[in-house]
Amino acid sequence: MSQEVKVFALSTCIHCKKAKEYLDECGVDYTSIHVDWLTGEDRNNTLAELKKYNPAVSFPTIIAKDKVIVGFKKGELDQALGIN
Repeated sequence: MSQEVKVFALSTCIHCKKAKEYLDECGVDYTSIHVDWLTGEDRNNTLAELKKYNPAVSFPTIIAKDKVIVGFKKGELDQALGIN
């Protein structure tokens, strides 16, 4: 399944982990960005990008095609990605 999915996550966040595990189970290709592993300009640029989607900067923030899902919300992910 080829999708345009990006997951902004923290390495210590259980909800982030569960969201990525669910995407893995569903066979969804995604890019995962652990914001807490970034430093300097990379971190600043990533946070600026994240704020465009989610001004509260909470995790996980999942960009699924053109939909923004804040938190691990299986139903919203299923709908955005066409998962049954």
